[in-house]
Amino acid sequence: MRYLDMLHSMPRLDLATLILRVGLGALFVIGGISKLSQLLDPSREAAILASYWGGTGYVNAFFNDFLFSSEIITPWFFLTSLSAFELVSGVALIIGLAIRPLSLIYGFLLWTFVVALPVVTTPGVVPDMKTHMSPALLVQIRDVALSGIMFVLYNMGSGPWSVDRSRGFEASNLPRVSWDNLGLLLRLSMGLAFLVGGLFAGRDYIPTFGTSEWILLPIGLLLISGVGVRYIGYLVMAVMVWYMIYKLNIDKSLIANLNSFKREVAFLATGAVLALLGGGSLFTLKALSKTDTK
Repeated sequence: MRYLDMLHSMPRLDLATLILRVGLGALFVIGGISKLSQLLDPSREAAILASYWGGTGYVNAFFNDFLFSSEIITPWFFLTSLSAFELVSGVALIIGLAIRPLSLIYGFLLWTFVVALPVVTTPGVVPDMKTHMSPALLVQIRDVALSGIMFVLYNMGSGPWSVDRSRGFEASNLPRVSWDNLGLLLRLSMGLAFLVGGLFAGRDYIPTFGTSEWILLPIGLLLISGVGVRYIGYLVMAVMVWYMIYKLNIDKSLIANLNSFKREVAFLATGAVLALLGGGSLFTLKALSKTDTK
């Protein structure tokens, strides 16, 4: 009860920072554990490497040649190192350690999944190997959204109950960017993910959160237009909870189930922050419709 009382009395911006960094941290902890448990198991190692370097994986020929042409770094070593970093950095985000450096790194790192994705979109070309047939930016729109959310966290800082704050690594009185700016970036990041899902539902590998485009599209449009963002934040949370239930599979392990909706854990936290703080007043439909009477 004491901790619940502390949460209730915490300033909303501090509470939002805590929610966002824990949600993002959980994403990377889940992903790191899931991949490491497979990479360090000789019986499962080949399968996960094939899933990353196959036609529907995450590494195209350009990046494969760039990273491994010298044979000094192997795919196993690269993915294991990246997964270990993912796990350690996820724990760091949850406990509030090195929040600004990590969020800045991830803000850019998440874009590598877009540029490295193997894609064939040439009209009339049907590849022999099954691969992505939609533009990488659309297939990886969730990572693009996460990049924007990471930049929001970078500006919010570590917040309360963090190692950075308690150890003096980050001063409690650091200036923060106005929530109007951060709210705009947060709602645009989340809105784009919903908008792409709504507009391109049914296309190859476009993420739709297991939800009808007739639900996704209005949510995306309302987030981008800044209309009723606090209420829409609850809808975002509801969609993410629905998707988590939709993805549950009793035949899978706990970590495999969590890994199937790890990004949605971060989006659930994002929806909570939008419900708590709104989306700011910049470039909203209301603000844009006002005319200058001077």
